[in-house]
Amino acid sequence: MARALKIYQELFDFDAEVRMHFPVFCGVDEAGRGPLAGDVYAAAVILPPDLVIPGLNDSKKLSEARREELAVEVKKHAAAFCIAHATVGEIERLNILQAALLAMHRAVEGLEIQPEFVLADGNQPPVVPVPVGTVVHGDAKSASIAAASVLAKTARDAALRELDALYPEYGFAAHKGYGTKAHYAALEQYGPCPAHRPSFLKKFYERGGR
Repeated sequence: MARALKIYQELFDFDAEVRMHFPVFCGVDEAGRGPLAGDVYAAAVILPPDLVIPGLNDSKKLSEARREELAVEVKKHAAAFCIAHATVGEIERLNILQAALLAMHRAVEGLEIQPEFVLADGNQPPVVPVPVGTVVHGDAKSASIAAASVLAKTARDAALRELDALYPEYGFAAHKGYGTKAHYAALEQYGPCPAHRPSFLKKFYERGGR
């Protein structure tokens, strides 16, 4: 418990330092760069000063149930947030990196409050009309980026559950589009569906998939 308290306190301390230079800034992160199917999502979050959300962390370090709980808290307490995505078609046209940056751009542009500064996870900045800083593994260092990671991940998970209802044979609700053994088995049996990213199916086609 003490370690968990220390981790999320460090996240909010990191943001407090950024806020000394940019009182109104947003954290931005994406979810879904690696899967074989589905859109890529991003979220931008502006947290109010002095806010602490117990348990907030990098979404990858949280259980699905805990992410869902924290997404509610982030939406409830954030000064502003926006969730956006780039489509499978845009991923194929632009490549996954540029599509992820496009989703980040849309998330920042969709905020109801204009930030003075954008703090983005990773080492590639989205193109936005305000200064941008990048932080490698930022979702484990900044509360605002961690909050964005939670919103992006839970939004994408919800979208994959919707895809599961449309294409139940692929098991999207379970693997969220990632290249699991069960997912490849479904591809072998049924072939790709419109939600799949053709450029991500190299391994499938190398196996002689249809």
